[in-house]
Amino acid sequence: MWDKLEQVDKRYRELTKQMAEPEIASDVQKLQQLAQEKASIENLVTIYRQYRETTKSLEETRPMLGDELDDEMAVLVRQEIAGLEAQLEDIREALKLALLPKDASDERNIIMEIRAGTGGNEAGLFAADLFRMYSRYAQSRGWGVDIINANESGIGGFKEIIFEIRGKGAFSRLKYERGVHRVQRVPVTESSGRIHTSAATVAVLPEAEEVEVSVSPDDLRIDIFHSGGAGGQNVNKVATAVRVTHLPTGMVAVCQDERSQLRNKTKAMAVLRARLLDMERSKQEKEMSTQRRSQIGTGDRSEKIRTYNFPQDRVTDHRISQNFHNLPAIMDGGLDQLIDALATDDQAKQLQEQLA
Repeated sequence: MWDKLEQVDKRYRELTKQMAEPEIASDVQKLQQLAQEKASIENLVTIYRQYRETTKSLEETRPMLGDELDDEMAVLVRQEIAGLEAQLEDIREALKLALLPKDASDERNIIMEIRAGTGGNEAGLFAADLFRMYSRYAQSRGWGVDIINANESGIGGFKEIIFEIRGKGAFSRLKYERGVHRVQRVPVTESSGRIHTSAATVAVLPEAEEVEVSVSPDDLRIDIFHSGGAGGQNVNKVATAVRVTHLPTGMVAVCQDERSQLRNKTKAMAVLRARLLDMERSKQEKEMSTQRRSQIGTGDRSEKIRTYNFPQDRVTDHRISQNFHNLPAIMDGGLDQLIDALATDDQAKQLQEQLA
């Protein structure tokens, strides 16, 4: 491990030197490439250098106990050694985490797809609540949110809503939201006060670059039609909505949120590429491991990853068997405590696999 860390530190110094060279500084594309590589190892290098500095300080401090010290100074030296040893242990743990394999998609923008599952109109309302929750979370982190396509249920809910979240690290945080979300509450449409159980599915797709997913124009059927739903005069007068069908797979991506046909087509293609990339990733993961996580299941209530229990003010994440309270704050975008717990559990499992 230490040889590997030394090689990473050496590479970091090389990158720093290269980026300062005039011929590199004038090549924007090359400079950006080197900057991205440097940023990807910067955290690991910082922790490794802290480890070396702390180890050196400990090696220099320990021999001081062999000197003739008065009692007060000896106590201070022992305290210094104890502090450095504790600090060194913390740094070792941080190094283990920093050495875990990184998901190449972690820093990407994402496309989220929320669909109402079982539960009728209440499932559509819950899908709308989830969309609001993720929008508020994105807003709290300074990320942008753009709706790509929405199919409303007619009472303020969504049968389906597809949207983009743009921001550094969006996939690294929200990838844990993939799966079936279940809600238990009294619907606004329920006059008897009976608690209903409904579900919605959430898919999280890292945005794909054009170079990663090659899509031949011959494999596409593109249909132009009038937008549906609210949208003002443009809806009735101009056909701007775009439906892109990928013939080999049968995948369909629709965008009708923009007034420009070109922008709708661009967004629809982004959705299609993300789905194709996700399909390829899933295929690779399935070949590598029989324990790969499924994306969204069928939407049945039994296939849940999380339950939102309103009467008991409780959210339960079934993957880590952990409860969280203050449901209103969570539904208002306060997801960090849940995501942090899931990320910690994921890191622990990866460490166990490495040790095994």
